Amino acid sequence: MARADALGCVRCAERYPLTAWAEDCARCRGEAPANLTVRYVTETPPLSREAIASGPRTLWRWAEALPVEAVEAVSLGEGSTPLVQTPRLAHELGVRRLYVKDESRNPTWSFKDRLATVAVSSARRLGARVIASSSSGNAGAAVAAYAARAGLPCVVFTFTGAAGPMVTQMRAYGAMVLAVRNKADRWKLLEAGVRRHGWFPTSPFFAPAVGSNPFGVEGYKTLAYEVAEALDWKAPEWCVLPVCYGDALYGMWKGFEELRRLGWIDRTPHLLAAEAYGSLGVALASGGDAVPDMPSTPATLAGSIGATRSTFQALTALRASGGAARTVGNDALVTWQRALAREGVYAEPSSAAPLEAVRQLRAEGRIAAGDTVVVVATAGGLKDPDVTARALGEVPVVAASLEAAGETLARVYGFSID
Repeated sequence: MARADALGCVRCAERYPLTAWAEDCARCRGEAPANLTVRYVTETPPLSREAIASGPRTLWRWAEALPVEAVEAVSLGEGSTPLVQTPRLAHELGVRRLYVKDESRNPTWSFKDRLATVAVSSARRLGARVIASSSSGNAGAAVAAYAARAGLPCVVFTFTGAAGPMVTQMRAYGAMVLAVRNKADRWKLLEAGVRRHGWFPTSPFFAPAVGSNPFGVEGYKTLAYEVAEALDWKAPEWCVLPVCYGDALYGMWKGFEELRRLGWIDRTPHLLAAEAYGSLGVALASGGDAVPDMPSTPATLAGSIGATRSTFQALTALRASGGAARTVGNDALVTWQRALAREGVYAEPSSAAPLEAVRQLRAEGRIAAGDTVVVVATAGGLKDPDVTARALGEVPVVAASLEAAGETLARVYGFSID
């Protein structure tokens, strides 16, 4: 493992002890609240291509860049997800090559497994007794699974109306799930558990949110490592993610920067944030460090990126990479989710948001026709299938004859069986 020696503020670089994993930066709190990130003895991780090639086909073959040794990992075989080339989508969007990093292939079917495996491994190493999360979906399901694997109790606070399949998934893994009627109250309960009883939080738990557990965010660096490896150590021009608090966005930027310092890639890609309410876009335009809270209407169908305020860490990654942020509406989510499914990748609505962000930047000329673009599809469509089901409507019912089936195929689907 890489030797972690401190936590440092993403904004001002103030250093804190490794035990400050439940804190934000006290110096930045009043001006621009900022998360802490893991700092290592050396900025360049001790990675070698030989060790990576001979390591396990999981996220933990990158253990030399992570704060936990592979032998201490709480693992379910996460990572090493495919980078799927999508030529029809590339043609439709007008770019040379478009790839989808399909994170639905992780054990709990989302990218949150990368955060959960490193966070829970770190928690067990630090002697934590209870894992806790505030989540409406993917984050709670992931941490529930890894806490179960570690043999640790897990408490998840959610809210009434959260996506049923994901809440069921949390409970199936044995998490003790409690729902509140007021969405913000889940943070109050989680903070009380952390402050009074020493629970180990994997998610944000106070407002304004600054990002998730800094040890867990290190797991997202492996997204960058895997993308670069799959492209034969050539960085794409753009990496595009659906963004809520920007944990994966910041983690990917940090990972690409580490590869650049190693000399394995010659530059860091531009990062593009697809968001539901536009707080990062406003912050970028303002030139300041404050990330504003935005109106929450109309309600987004992209529940996984439904926060009205993003974070300074996300803003940092966008600025440092020469990136951008674009807001995506509900109609575009439905359209691009179906387009992505026609390439064989059925992703949750949030995962379709990056395609609309690509379309916007391509229309503006910021993404060039010759660019290679990587889109991160953060979770599978069965996590939240109601949006898809409503868009598709009822399944046509036909009589038990091929003639009747043919008529319906032609009328409903425009398909001729002749």
